[in-house]
Amino acid sequence: MKIALACDHGGLQLKNAIIKHLKEAGHEIVDFGTESSDSCDYPDFALPAAEAVAEKRCDKGIVVCSTGIGVSMVANKVPGVRCAHCHDTYCAEFTRLHNDANMLALGEKVVGVGYALKIADIFLNTEFEGGRHQRRVDKITQIEKKYCK
Repeated sequence: MKIALACDHGGLQLKNAIIKHLKEAGHEIVDFGTESSDSCDYPDFALPAAEAVAEKRCDKGIVVCSTGIGVSMVANKVPGVRCAHCHDTYCAEFTRLHNDANMLALGEKVVGVGYALKIADIFLNTEFEGGRHQRRVDKITQIEKKYCK
């Protein structure tokens, strides 16, 4: 799977640990930065990662900041992106099963590295159930079409 990753300075250590873990699992990684612990603006990195997912240049995406909140807000502004801010494995599983989320947001200061890797694995390895859930995802798409012009 080809996965977009991005972070700001507050998520750099976790992003790098996720990259290492996913490469070892055989995934292709597209790293949208940052590469430095110097203060930076999370939209500058989360946006290109979200665009890569929306444009299908990457299959899924993971964005990281201190809390996961800011990067999830940015990613969700891109039509076609359904970014779920998850801090546990249950949410990671069910956002894939029921929401067909295509991006995951994590907070480096919220969840430890070991647990974050489990969350990412569950997110990436859980398939969308479809069925009645597709109707709901389609409604999200209709909302995007109405407001994202």
